[in-house]
Amino acid sequence: MSDPLRIQFDAGTLILNGADDAVLQSLPGVQLDLRINAHRTEARHYRAIVEALRQNKQDFTDEARDYQPLACKLTSTRAPFPHQKEALATWWNQGGCGVVVLPTGTGKTHVALLAIAHVGRPTLVVTPTIPLMNQWYGELLRAFTKPAGERSEPAGPAAIGLIGGGSYDFQPLTVTTYDSAYIHLERWGNKFGLIVFDECHHLPSASYQFAAVGSIAPYRLGLTATPERADGRDSLYPELIGPIVYRREIKQLAGDFLAEYRVVRVDVELTPEEKERYDQARTTYRQFLLEHRISIGSPAGWQRFIQETCRQPEGRAAFQAYREQKRLAVAAPAKINLLDELLHRHALDRTIIFTYDNASVYEIARRFLVPAITHQTKTRERQQILERFHAGAYNVVVTSQVLNEGVDVPAASVGVILSGTGSVREHVQRLGRLLRKHGDKQALLYEVVSRNTAEEYTSERRRQHDAYG
Repeated sequence: MSDPLRIQFDAGTLILNGADDAVLQSLPGVQLDLRINAHRTEARHYRAIVEALRQNKQDFTDEARDYQPLACKLTSTRAPFPHQKEALATWWNQGGCGVVVLPTGTGKTHVALLAIAHVGRPTLVVTPTIPLMNQWYGELLRAFTKPAGERSEPAGPAAIGLIGGGSYDFQPLTVTTYDSAYIHLERWGNKFGLIVFDECHHLPSASYQFAAVGSIAPYRLGLTATPERADGRDSLYPELIGPIVYRREIKQLAGDFLAEYRVVRVDVELTPEEKERYDQARTTYRQFLLEHRISIGSPAGWQRFIQETCRQPEGRAAFQAYREQKRLAVAAPAKINLLDELLHRHALDRTIIFTYDNASVYEIARRFLVPAITHQTKTRERQQILERFHAGAYNVVVTSQVLNEGVDVPAASVGVILSGTGSVREHVQRLGRLLRKHGDKQALLYEVVSRNTAEEYTSERRRQHDAYG
């Protein structure tokens, strides 16, 4: 008779021993690790293994799980919106695993808070940035209370842990970043029963996915407004979090739960001199691509272009030509002149200006004397700018790509996209900055495009979403 099976957690994996090899190797993902002469699998298989053992009535000792049920009581008494209740119910009915897709401003965070209270297990919330981590920390502090203790301890605010940005404090409810999560998974991978991946489209990247692979959490919730990835790695959601279980789009919720909005494309012309320089640079760049059979739209296209420019004698000229045609299209003087007109037209509105690069941000900030936010802006300064923008002390903010996600700016009603990538996700996220309900505002997004340049193609690519239909 074989010994009882034993499951142990080891630095993001599970070690199983004490049972027949045939039993062990029939379990999900389990393989023999010859280094230790025991069977091992990724920690993410914990739930499937436990369910299989119970179904087969196989005795086992669980030494992997290092948490107990947790009473999480929401302090908020506001009733969830219908789509929030539907999202929670659908997610729970799918086994408490999966991705919820909701537009920015429709309460994804509240869905997660409802899930945390419903599941009643220690929870880790994973976010993409330090500012968003701090924002979640505040939400968790406001949302939950700890129950009264056995020794007449009164109920009070729950202890919320923080890992990242110089903090390292584990608590039953903890918020962290993707960077910190996969680094420290060997310490926390068995301490949480629910893991929430905010902006979960970041998770499938080569390193970040280990935050899911190395956790035993049987319950998993992904939140995003834009689940698709250009590299196709969104196909990994089912094995990392679970499939997309609930989805609502901007047009389905606009009016009732999002601000009404309009999207207006405005074309500008290059001067004859600019157009001549653009065409010359574009021809040099395109000829290089053709000669070396590079498809810049393929997943590895940009990497191949950079490699070939380093190898080939004419590579430097091709790269300079690429930069020149890009600069002429995205930073045309006609765009700045149009921006001047738009800012006068919307002088009483709260406006966010989006650009492709930091150089354009700083040029606009100097010309129009408006605050700028880039990746170089310190956290405290960024927060101060956004607070003053919301309060009305600033009417205009200019940014490159750092306000695309995870920033709450409900007062913003006008957006001006002077330049950007062809990413559908980026475009939808920029629109999402304007759609949060704030009084009876009507949101308006301008997309400024240089006529007869590659920007026209870029515009068509990034508008391939039903929000622009």
